[in-house]
Amino acid sequence: MSPSGSTRARLSGTRPAGTDDETAASRRVREMFSRIAPRYDLLNHLLSLRFDVIWRKRLARRFAAILARPDARVLDVCCGTGDLALALADATTVSAGSEPVRMLGADFAHPMLARAREKAAGSGRRRLEFVEADALSLPFADATFDLAATAFGFRNLANYAAGLRELRRILAPGGSVAILEFAQPRGALFRNLFRLYFHRVLPAVGAVVSGNAQAYSYLPESVARFPSPGELAELMERNDFCEVAFEPWTAGIVTLHTGRAPA
Repeated sequence: MSPSGSTRARLSGTRPAGTDDETAASRRVREMFSRIAPRYDLLNHLLSLRFDVIWRKRLARRFAAILARPDARVLDVCCGTGDLALALADATTVSAGSEPVRMLGADFAHPMLARAREKAAGSGRRRLEFVEADALSLPFADATFDLAATAFGFRNLANYAAGLRELRRILAPGGSVAILEFAQPRGALFRNLFRLYFHRVLPAVGAVVSGNAQAYSYLPESVARFPSPGELAELMERNDFCEVAFEPWTAGIVTLHTGRAPA
């Protein structure tokens, strides 16, 4: 195993620069994302060339069968400004006269949630609800949701195993989990181009547009230290998920991890 791989395997969760425990890491992540909330959507779309929109819609389509059920209960964890929750809401296909799918988003950065609520209200999606909550201690009863999904938020948890245990706890028997996260491409040429962009271009542009250099230097560092897709799959299995699988998208830039709670 390479040195970077060893680092990933030992890492219990994210550790932004200057933090050495879970409490400090969580506090730093909340502060960073709270500060960049006003420009977060602009930078996401700009820096990903709007692939982030495509990826979220693709995730939503993958779970069309659940979203078509009028009794489904769906949670967007680490929802940020609500883009995945909005994509999931758009993918619901409830028949006339049926109750709308119960759709919630949860995040612990208040300015992010404020933006999510504004977007949901402005789009007329009144069935969406957003709650302020830490992904490591969600305020929901056991076995509540049929789908718990997160896009580019799981990587920021201070304890990955604890995050998986919490997702497992809130899933109903047979419920599904979806974790969409950045990964490092395998092909040598594309991997080198990706690293150049992620470590040079992205932090520079992000710092200028957001006014927060720390947040956009943290992004490539957090991706480099995040468990590989295989390592995360193993961690999911160890935390009582079954039918665990992962699928690289867009030349391996991102990976969709899926699993289910035992029925």
